[in-house]
Amino acid sequence: MFEKITLHTPRQFVPADLNAGDWASLAPLFDQLEQQFSAATDAAQLEQAILNWEELSAAIAEEGSKRYIAMTCQTKDKTAEQTYLDFVEKIEPEEKTSSFRLAKSLTGHSHRDGLPAGRYKVFNRDAALEVELFRPENIPLETEATKIGQQYQKLIGSLAVQFDGKEQTLVQMGRHLEETDRARRQEAWELVANRRLEEAETIDGQLDSLAKRRNQMSANAGFPNYRDFAHRRRGRFDYSPDDCLSFHDAIEQEMVPLLKELHDERQTALGIESVRPWDTATDPQGHPPLKPFEEVPQLIRRTQAIFDQLDGELASWFQAMQDLDLLDLANRKGKAPGGYQDSLAEARLPFIFMNAVGVQRDVETLLHEAGHAFHTMASQKESLHSYRHAPIEFCEVASMAMELLGGEYLGEFYNTEEVRRARIAHLEGIVFVFPWIATIDAFQHWLYLNPGHSAAERDDAWDSLMDRFGGGIDWRGHERARAKLWHRQLHIFLHPFYYVEYGIAQLGALQVWANSKQDRAQALADYKAALALGGSRPLPELFERCNTRLDFSSKTVAPMADLLRTELAVLKN
Repeated sequence: MFEKITLHTPRQFVPADLNAGDWASLAPLFDQLEQQFSAATDAAQLEQAILNWEELSAAIAEEGSKRYIAMTCQTKDKTAEQTYLDFVEKIEPEEKTSSFRLAKSLTGHSHRDGLPAGRYKVFNRDAALEVELFRPENIPLETEATKIGQQYQKLIGSLAVQFDGKEQTLVQMGRHLEETDRARRQEAWELVANRRLEEAETIDGQLDSLAKRRNQMSANAGFPNYRDFAHRRRGRFDYSPDDCLSFHDAIEQEMVPLLKELHDERQTALGIESVRPWDTATDPQGHPPLKPFEEVPQLIRRTQAIFDQLDGELASWFQAMQDLDLLDLANRKGKAPGGYQDSLAEARLPFIFMNAVGVQRDVETLLHEAGHAFHTMASQKESLHSYRHAPIEFCEVASMAMELLGGEYLGEFYNTEEVRRARIAHLEGIVFVFPWIATIDAFQHWLYLNPGHSAAERDDAWDSLMDRFGGGIDWRGHERARAKLWHRQLHIFLHPFYYVEYGIAQLGALQVWANSKQDRAQALADYKAALALGGSRPLPELFERCNTRLDFSSKTVAPMADLLRTELAVLKN
């Protein structure tokens, strides 16, 4: 799959022929690194040991990424599955233990203070956090959780229904929710909902198994609950769980009313008694679904044309991904759900994975993942592997801002009227997602602050959050589907507490977009300059370099809600 990929920079410490999937080959290198840390007699030698450590980390990370990509591209491939699981079971646990020892050596090193303070501030902070939270007894629990998450992905990726006389994946069924025939939309929605409900007991069991292990991890680390442990572990140095709760309140106050306004408009336009779950994706004026492309090559060509107009450097990066076969975009049975961008750490190149089926959301998703890819490309010159990854809250600014900036050029896919419709759908989608983010995050707070809860109690907690943030959708007759709606959110299973970042980042992305309306060239320059910093600066500084602010109180949420309301009004009139 990666025949065209080469190292970005020649290895200096890691052997050229290293098998990064064999611990017997890796262990001696970690032993050498421990000796280098111990033998360092000045800051220069200590820094060289750090660089060597980072080179080895990149080699291991790339091996893990390649195996993960192969597994998700074809979940039915037993060899790819086992190869990935071998890495999870045999390499990751050993690496975590060895990296902990090196982090401990660094934090206690007599020459650590001699390292350039600005350069290593974030690195030292993160190493200290690793030492603080590391517990060897948590390693097997993490491995078990990863394996359960992989089984969740495998199950979801295997689900399909019969519709229109043929088998279709649940992702493929999504396009039928855009159709104008309400009866067909309902049929399609119910088929998917019922297929998921057939697996509800299994999925509930997977969550129970994950929660049991996560609760034990937090107890092992001395935390009162997994929520507080997860927040600390994610390196949230600049905001707290209570700040997230305040963010939920701001969304309820500023975004939910706008969501209700949009649902009321939809109800009136469609001439229906209430907005049902199968009514939210169709065009309210009765237009047929947007058809941005028929085949994935068209999606790629037209997206390339967007970047050609937006920025020459971004365009060259996207072309390079095509030339190096770093895109797998088409949906197919047996492919893991969702979309992602993963980085090949030694090549310093991005890979984009998607499940495109020919709908407008696919265009948005590719722009989104391309934003992540541009982040990887922009930070290629960074020598420290750790710094080629920014905090998630800013990574998602990169991707969400690209949706908004690239969305200005949707004429590559549509005529003028279709562009208007597509932009309305995109901006309404942003309004829709804020309450959903609050729901998912608040649900996870409840999950881990209430250990030992029953499945019924969990359903009740979810229902109460849907009442708070749902925006008035009519679920009559489908109460069980509503109670289990969280089953579709893979972050709950694979990446606990990784979701509120999307809301924080969306506020940043909207600020980038607002800036671009004043000075597009300067906004793009600030955007790329911030991406080039990778993760070498604290989160507030990354936002500041992008000419935005890290704030998710009503002070910031309210003007962004007003911006969305105003832009939608212009597009609709």
